[in-house]
Amino acid sequence: MLEEKSAGLTKDTLFKKPLSRMEAKSAVTDQTARAILQHEKAVVDAKTERLKAARLERDRRDP
Repeated sequence: MLEEKSAGLTKDTLFKKPLSRMEAKSAVTDQTARAILQHEKAVVDAKTERLKAARLERDRRDP
C-alpha cells in the first residue's frame, strides 16, 4: 500500500518549482492586495455592526 502511494511521488511532483522573478513579484502583489481588501472588509463589517447596534438601541428607546 505504501509502495502504491509513493510510486507517483517524484521530486517533480513532491516539490514545487521556484517561482520566476515576475511570478514572485506578482505573488507578493497579490498577497498585499488581498490583505488590504480583507482589512477594508473588516473595517466595513465593524462599522455595519456598530451602526446596527446603534439603530437597535434607538428603536428600543423610541418605539
